[in-house]
Amino acid sequence: MARQLIIVESPAKVKTIGKFLSNDYKVTASVGHVRDLPSKSLGVDEGNGFAPQYEIIDNKRDVVNALRRDAAKADIVYLAPDPDREGEAIAWHVAELIRDQAREIKRIQFNEITRRAVLDAIEHPRDLDENLFEAQQARRILDRLVGYKISPLLWKTIKRGLSAGRVQSVALRLIADREKEREAFIPKEYWPFHALLAAEKPPVFKAELFKDKGKKIEIASAAEADAFRESIKGKPFVVAEAVSKEKSRSPQPPYITSTLQQAANQKHGYSAKRTMQIAQKLYEGVELGDRGLTALITYMRTDSTRVSDEARAAAKNFILDQFGQEYLPPKPRVYKAKQSAQDAHEAIRPVDASIAPEMIKDFLAPDQYNIYKLVWTRFIASQMAAARINETLVLIECGESLWRAKGEQVIFDGYLKVMPKNSADETPDLPPLTRGQVLKLEKLEFAQKFTQPPARYSEATLVKELEDKGIGRPSTYAAIISTLLDREYVKLEDKRLAPTDLGRVVCDQLVTHFQRLMDAGFTAKMEEGLDKVAEGAENWIDLLTEFAADFNPTLDAAQKNMASVKKGIPAGLPCPQCSRPLLIKFGKAGDFLACSGYPECSFTCNFSRDEQGQVAIMEKEPPKFEKAGECPKCGKDLLVKRSRIGGRFIACSGYPDCSYTASLSTGVLCPACGKGQMVEKTSKRGKVFFACDQYPACDFALWQRPVPVTCPRCGSPYLLDKKTRDGEKLVCPKQSCGYSEDKSDA
Repeated sequence: MARQLIIVESPAKVKTIGKFLSNDYKVTASVGHVRDLPSKSLGVDEGNGFAPQYEIIDNKRDVVNALRRDAAKADIVYLAPDPDREGEAIAWHVAELIRDQAREIKRIQFNEITRRAVLDAIEHPRDLDENLFEAQQARRILDRLVGYKISPLLWKTIKRGLSAGRVQSVALRLIADREKEREAFIPKEYWPFHALLAAEKPPVFKAELFKDKGKKIEIASAAEADAFRESIKGKPFVVAEAVSKEKSRSPQPPYITSTLQQAANQKHGYSAKRTMQIAQKLYEGVELGDRGLTALITYMRTDSTRVSDEARAAAKNFILDQFGQEYLPPKPRVYKAKQSAQDAHEAIRPVDASIAPEMIKDFLAPDQYNIYKLVWTRFIASQMAAARINETLVLIECGESLWRAKGEQVIFDGYLKVMPKNSADETPDLPPLTRGQVLKLEKLEFAQKFTQPPARYSEATLVKELEDKGIGRPSTYAAIISTLLDREYVKLEDKRLAPTDLGRVVCDQLVTHFQRLMDAGFTAKMEEGLDKVAEGAENWIDLLTEFAADFNPTLDAAQKNMASVKKGIPAGLPCPQCSRPLLIKFGKAGDFLACSGYPECSFTCNFSRDEQGQVAIMEKEPPKFEKAGECPKCGKDLLVKRSRIGGRFIACSGYPDCSYTASLSTGVLCPACGKGQMVEKTSKRGKVFFACDQYPACDFALWQRPVPVTCPRCGSPYLLDKKTRDGEKLVCPKQSCGYSEDKSDA
């Protein structure tokens, strides 16, 4: 019987950790948090030092009972959730619930899931860190006070179901303010000039116009462009100066959470949430053939660029073996973390530097390979020698105008050996040039352009802005963006975040009535206060008391003064039917335009906004239907349509001449009778389910959609499309199998 119990928070870790330990250990999981504030009440006693009123989460009662039984049988219980504040809170709550059963409770943590790290953690356990727990508890209570007290105001004045958040609302303001900047932006015309020049030796290179008559030139019209072109017509381009300097270019530090999210978004288009889900799998372990279940990267929620001596030595050995001594720096590289960094963990790095991405590509899903390659490449590059670059700056005279060109030549590639630049980022080399050399003009390029408004935030640039302003922490960036999208406060347009009209109104209401709460500087100061609580330098109750002293009077004023916009906000357009003003309204299906003269006038329509934010009526388009083959009766196209109660079915496009209809097949053979097809059905209450089309002869049915994908573990001919807290997953219908994968990986 196992005498030592290890409790992790994720079931995925159980198998990875279990293979390192003897039968004296039992590894089990709490499956995330086991206690939280109540869902239907505030759960905070403000008059009694903000005492929280925790409850066991409804679907965790069986988990808690199992943990208590296991704890009673063990000599010692090791609590091993993730090594951060959230993990410390999970450990603390588990400890509170098993304390009367356990003989001894200790906290262990590891930055990587390897035999060495796990055994070392067991050999060096510690007590639970009350400061870390109180920092997380203070954050949870702060967020509860803000969300629970402000959200009802938004329900009252805008529509039900809205939410406010201490950090998410500030992020929304950043996005909304950027949109206002774009709408207020006035573009200016300009005409850039470039000359394609040739020397005695190739390559042909491009020089840009820099100055004219000793001053920086700005050409703002076609007439000015024509005048300048005439002023240099027929005049030679002569090299005035050519200066070359050798420069050293050092690698960047290994990834931290924010920079990994930015890189994954920029290079692969992954959302912050998706990046963290993939990284979590790589951290917890992936099946690698003969290697078995293997953890590939260290803990992925970190703001520290610190690297352990062992990892640095492993990288050194790999670089020395693969590239040689010259690719090692004179002394090991040590990167300084930002002043605001908690520095609780190492940077994100590969667990084993010798496992290059190409070695295990066949065992990884494409997105897992992409993220692992990012992490591995950046880490190895960070420990390599600097690249040596020969940079050349050339100034060229043509009449009274001055032109310039830049070139680069790699003398020694250094870290670029494993992390080469993208071709789009490379600066081309220049031909040999000497002072007084006359160049041949191959082509003069110029065109009308206009200055562009500031770009909308992408997920990558928003994460960077949040980090720079000290808003949120590594574990919260993905959740912030995900919440804004889920609440439909923002939407993605060409992979950029734009506020919806609902988001604009919510932001305006909060900025008007909660100015300090919506201030980025104030939010950053609160984060610093939470950091101090974690360090033991500030009392969590004092922090909450100070916050409440400002928040409560502001809340009271908002309850009196926040005006309702439930009737809609002016759209700035007349109704095309009755000429009364149109209003933007917020319905269950989204924003729409409606006449202010309702019920006398019932005009409604969808709308769009132009680049200046002006509202425009969208013409109604005929519904578009997905094709589903040919009609067996008349040969016309079959279309996938939706019934009044929301269910989907197949109907002939020749209706009403042809009334053929059929249920929508999933492509999966019925596992019960083996004769019928599993088809999509809709209950009387509008809920979708999937049933055999041989009913009533076969009454087999499923609530989850069956997908025609063979289970790679047990061979089941189909998987189930299941929605979970972590997103959509494909899971094996056989509980004994337990196979699961992200739907995006399939």
